[in-house]
Amino acid sequence: MRAFVRERVVPEAPSWSEAERFPREIVPDLARLGLLGLAVPAELGGAGLDVLTIALVMEELGAGDGSLALTIGAHNSLCVGHVLAAASDEQKQRWLPSLASGERLGAWALTEPGSGSDAAAASTRAQRDGKGWVLGGSKQFITNASLAGFYVVMAATGERRLTAFGIDAATPGIRAGRPERKMGLHASDTAPLLIEDCRVGDEDRIGNADTAFEDVKAVLDRGRIGIGALSVGLGRAALEVAARYAQERRQFGKPIGEFGMVRAHLVRARTELDAARMLVHRAAYLADCGVAFRREASMAKLFGSEAATRAANAALQVLGGYGYMRDQPVERIVRDVRLMEIGEGTSEIQRIVIARDLLAAS
Repeated sequence: MRAFVRERVVPEAPSWSEAERFPREIVPDLARLGLLGLAVPAELGGAGLDVLTIALVMEELGAGDGSLALTIGAHNSLCVGHVLAAASDEQKQRWLPSLASGERLGAWALTEPGSGSDAAAASTRAQRDGKGWVLGGSKQFITNASLAGFYVVMAATGERRLTAFGIDAATPGIRAGRPERKMGLHASDTAPLLIEDCRVGDEDRIGNADTAFEDVKAVLDRGRIGIGALSVGLGRAALEVAARYAQERRQFGKPIGEFGMVRAHLVRARTELDAARMLVHRAAYLADCGVAFRREASMAKLFGSEAATRAANAALQVLGGYGYMRDQPVERIVRDVRLMEIGEGTSEIQRIVIARDLLAAS
């Protein structure tokens, strides 16, 4: 994984970001490496990896390019993850092989213009119509929306009750809107999803009606481990650039790495990133053991994302004016890493989850 990232991703990431496009040409390579079916069982065409190994993969991808890592994370952890967690055996056999092979990318549609952190307040509706359903509404900030051939869509089927549906992108009544222009992660596709009179069969309903919110929480728990790992990768990449620069850049007759203030930046970043990695690995290990890990996933995501932001800012400070230039990877990482404290539950939401668990146990 590390060799692939260094040889295939790192050299191209700046041009992908500058062009603000996801490199579709890399999808066959991703599929051959098993990156589009990380947790999908081998009999359905996937790599069948455990959560800890997936965390290692996500860290390496994050160290190469945050945009590519986020694209793969949204496909695997969210879209495919929801199918693995809640779909029937028939649905898994119908949907997962094409997702794992790269024939189709996946997107997971939860967030709406009026319901972000309060996901259960969705206004996208699904109403029964004979033996099927009719969906209408809109989703916001959907990763892979323009690229996806398959969506997992959450819709309200009652007061604070959600139901999930697996929908082929070619289905009439569902389409991606204009891609968003973002602060960072420019090569990761983000767009609204527009849904109007979209008719699906009951065989496309994932899990029981009205109960998808519990599945959503379970999917996000695993997704937060992935975001924590991705964050560590981003922070690590920035720190590696800063450490090399500190050895090469000379001021006042010696490398700036010999100055205590520069060393302090590097030491704090290295220590915090190592601690974040341990939190990620603990959460992943607990998930692999089949025991509760929600609090640990939130801790890994919270600390990992914030530690990575601090590491990227420290790296920029060490590089000074050079780090501020757009031809330096640190400038891109500083912009890319900022989403890690927002996506898949903000830092504030993670603190709510951790506090709720802490107080319930006391």
